[in-house]
Amino acid sequence: MSIKTTLIEKFQRRFKTAPRLFRAPGRVNLIGEHTDYNDGFVFPAAIDFYTQVAAAPRPGHKLVVRSENYNEEVELDLQSFAPKPRKHWSDYVFGVALMLISAGHQVSGADLLIESNVPLGAGLSSSAALEVAVASALLGISKLIVGRKEIALLSQRAENDFVGARCGIMDQFICAHAQADTALLLDCRSLEYQVFPIDAGIALVACNTMVKHDLASGTYNQRRAECEEGVKRLKKFLPQIRALRDVSRKELDRYAHELPGVVLKRCRHVITEDERVTQAAECLRNHDPLGFGRLMAESHRSLRDDYEVSCTELDLMVGIAGRAEGVLGSRMTGGGFGGCTINLVRSEFVAQFSDLISTEYKNATGRSPEIYVSRPAGGAEEIPTSDVVLEA
Repeated sequence: MSIKTTLIEKFQRRFKTAPRLFRAPGRVNLIGEHTDYNDGFVFPAAIDFYTQVAAAPRPGHKLVVRSENYNEEVELDLQSFAPKPRKHWSDYVFGVALMLISAGHQVSGADLLIESNVPLGAGLSSSAALEVAVASALLGISKLIVGRKEIALLSQRAENDFVGARCGIMDQFICAHAQADTALLLDCRSLEYQVFPIDAGIALVACNTMVKHDLASGTYNQRRAECEEGVKRLKKFLPQIRALRDVSRKELDRYAHELPGVVLKRCRHVITEDERVTQAAECLRNHDPLGFGRLMAESHRSLRDDYEVSCTELDLMVGIAGRAEGVLGSRMTGGGFGGCTINLVRSEFVAQFSDLISTEYKNATGRSPEIYVSRPAGGAEEIPTSDVVLEA
């Protein structure tokens, strides 16, 4: 029989004091991939997998941070001169603390104990869950009130400016703002959003290829640079544009000959993907999940062929899902180069679907996929210390 121990008890054993408890979820993006850093539209939902942070203030200006997942403990003096990232999990924690301080928030010294069941390296935004959970914890124990939007923006800045991954705002925004049983249609320029209920009979099923990726790698940043190159060239003819979000498909076709072939493909994905997000919202308004699913299939083809961020394993999983009963839609989700597919599956077919994916994917690749089933979950919050129990 497994022995379960609360994160609170672990914290008390290590730090000899009672903490408060904060958490933030992972996420899937139903449609709208690589559009966020192009000022476009995305359609994410949080999942019922969380990063939890037990936290208590400590005298002075030191952060003492222990990760249960990595079985490591690190320290940072918040008054030290210009700390540098170390390409280590702690960069996400220290980056958040430094961005809070740079924004004028008087963060106190703290002891933090972190534990997460958000799968790492799967494209389910374990980094944003960590950032938002840490920001919430540091602000909470420092008795500072900061809005969810600012928490998301400062967490994104930590990843951009300290960790070195040029991610957009989507991951941190949904981790902070998610509402249970809904997905958010987010305008990544204005940060205005609309909430769309997800039918109770539909499950979000993420299937992990077990191929890991690193969003701080050069490939992700290269895609962003290619989009920026497209904007730079198109501005000669469309001086009013600020990002690819401002370019219509008709305008792209008109000036396609002015773009290098690779840049044209990247621009075409982003511009058509924004169109698909808008159409997907209409499908939900009209209670048309099959229409939503067709758009997911189009999105995956565009990510595979124009943005070139899919891989053999992701394509294989999407292909298997396309033959499965009860599947409304399937596509890769996250930055790409591995990670997960997201599948909308009618609840009564989830077990059958999971068995099919597990069997056929392992037969083809030799890898056993991990499968995560969830309903859309709520966002970052402080929770009663008696509510969370994790495996020791």
